[in-house]
Amino acid sequence: MEEILKKVAHGELGIEEACKELKSARIRELKDFARIDISRVQRTGIPEIIFAAGKSSDEVADIAMAYATAKDFALISRAREEDAEELKKRLDEYKDFEVDYNQVARTILVKRRGYTFEQRGKIGIIAAGTADIPVAEEARVVAEVCGCEVLKAYDVGIAGIHRLAAPLEELVNEDVTAIIVVAGMEGALPSVVAGLVDVPVIGVPTSVGYGLGGKGIAALLSMLQSCSPGLAVVNIDNGVGAGTFAAKCVVQHRKK
Repeated sequence: MEEILKKVAHGELGIEEACKELKSARIRELKDFARIDISRVQRTGIPEIIFAAGKSSDEVADIAMAYATAKDFALISRAREEDAEELKKRLDEYKDFEVDYNQVARTILVKRRGYTFEQRGKIGIIAAGTADIPVAEEARVVAEVCGCEVLKAYDVGIAGIHRLAAPLEELVNEDVTAIIVVAGMEGALPSVVAGLVDVPVIGVPTSVGYGLGGKGIAALLSMLQSCSPGLAVVNIDNGVGAGTFAAKCVVQHRKK
């Protein structure tokens, strides 16, 4: 960056060309298998999240430590226990860092010791059933890394809809900016919640269910066909997408 600015100051490089070079410089090449987007959080408000599936544990660890060294933390989704073990081995070299493996959410957070995430606002997360908790937890971890304080209520699905009233009232009283609702089976809970609150609701269908329409298809179609206004829907089991969308709602609400 310093070299580019010097060229601009000396008239050797135009503003437009300098902008292009700076944008290109934001992406750091790591060995021969990954390009790390260091400045994504500045552009979009959302940090790069490392997707572990399809990568070896060595590759996951290399990418995570490169990003964490530059940004003080790295978040990994769909992580395996062997990924966490490989990262813990790296702590002999990176002594200032710690590794937090959430087995339920299948996430790993690599963080410099003492580093804290700035809290920008509150969101709620509701899970219909116990089987939906892994996706809800993935959304929670992602949202917290993106600066959200998360209030959660699990196992409050429509099979016992009386269970929903108290936690939903609490979320409304806490002035949450958005509510993530995670549900499998027929996926009706997000529509119910969207019809009761005045904040954006993000529906997350999960791959929980029986027979025809199982693997999340019935829940996805039900949410897409909802007649409740103010409901956005992400893909099946996409806790990352829900967490990041909620975080962007918080950022926009904060600007007002």
